Amino acid sequence: MSNSKQSTSKSLPGFDTNPSNIMPAKLSQSSKIKFRCHPKVSCFTACCGNINIILTPYDILRIRKALNMDADEFLLRFTTPTFLEKTDMPGVKLHLDSEGRCPFVTDKGCTIYESRPTTCRYYPVGMSFFHESSDEGSTQEEFYFLVKEPHCKGHEEDQEMTIREWRKDQGIDESDEMNREWMELVMRRKSFGPQATLSEPAQKMFFMVSTNLDKFKNFIFNSTFLDIYEIDNATLDEIKNDDIALMKFSNKYLASSLFGTQDLKIKEEKIMAKAAKLKVSQAEAEEKAKETYQELLRDRDKLKKQIEKEKNSKK
Repeated sequence: MSNSKQSTSKSLPGFDTNPSNIMPAKLSQSSKIKFRCHPKVSCFTACCGNINIILTPYDILRIRKALNMDADEFLLRFTTPTFLEKTDMPGVKLHLDSEGRCPFVTDKGCTIYESRPTTCRYYPVGMSFFHESSDEGSTQEEFYFLVKEPHCKGHEEDQEMTIREWRKDQGIDESDEMNREWMELVMRRKSFGPQATLSEPAQKMFFMVSTNLDKFKNFIFNSTFLDIYEIDNATLDEIKNDDIALMKFSNKYLASSLFGTQDLKIKEEKIMAKAAKLKVSQAEAEEKAKETYQELLRDRDKLKKQIEKEKNSKK
């Protein structure tokens, strides 16, 4: 058995663990839970402090659009750089206020509730994947678990829902679909283990693409990007005018540039030019090696003549 990935309510699945609050029961989408959070619950908004909320690209896009902010302003005001758990992939987490609480929460509740992060939507449900390898191949099982923190009174409410109903009610299905490709990139990186490392340029590129779609769009249209990659006009028009399409395109770019997938195609002339450059470099290296060999032969002959001359002078 290997690669079990867990999450708690306070982290998007796959990032943090908190075993002491996880109930020891494996749930399916048909499993029922009793939970309800509302202003009259005594612990209302207590879960919005002392938290570690990693923001996905879709979280960032959705929140800043609701706040009518560009990416630079949102990142500066509301996020802190971090590394995604068990990877060297840089990302951002929500920056807490001086009291250690979410900057968007008030006594009346969440001011960005309709656009809240995926992490918040899951609470108090966690999702995990269990991977098992055998001689017949590998299997993957998705399951859920319930998180019960001591302060939370929502579990004492009468409302009962299946996990499936909970996901729909909280808008988790949409969030998961939007996060899926990016999360797959993170999980792929984690599967390589700590022995593999991303170069500094690769880390910077991952951070920029994952957090700042404004800069990524500028990178596409105002650099040599379009000289390298073969992108059809319909796709270019779509990513220029639709940020969701741009975000999905960004995941394909990261998969291609970081893991060598075929999601984006490099222009044929660029491949040929690189091959030609490698061929020239190889030819130059071979010529240099030949020159070095000839030089060694000359030095050897010179040394041999010198030794012979010294022997003759002693006779």
